[in-house]
Amino acid sequence: MSLAFGKTRTAQLPPNVNRILLVKNLPFKITPDEMYDLFGKYGAIRQIRIGNTQKTRGSAFVVYEDIYDAKEACEHLQGFNVTGRYLVLLYYQTNYRSKKTDLGKEEERVEQLRRKVQHCL
Repeated sequence: MSLAFGKTRTAQLPPNVNRILLVKNLPFKITPDEMYDLFGKYGAIRQIRIGNTQKTRGSAFVVYEDIYDAKEACEHLQGFNVTGRYLVLLYYQTNYRSKKTDLGKEEERVEQLRRKVQHCL
């Protein structure tokens, strides 16, 4: 779809660009059909997951078939007003969670070293 915007698909993309978009600040009453209408303008969508729990309400994941379509949607819909709420779009980072778990392991290792040093003193 990005070819329709006059851009070629041979351009180098930044490493954080992903075909999975995390959409925040959605209206709580938005329907899946409205989501497909809004995001479908930019390319073929593989899946949309709208948050339905207390913690995830107002957010969604939009998975595009093509990374360039996701990039176009992110560029054009960032800050877009939907029923008085301005959308916040981010590229979903799969390795972000693994960094958090590594941090827990690292804290445990540091604590073990502290105990070892305390024992030696």
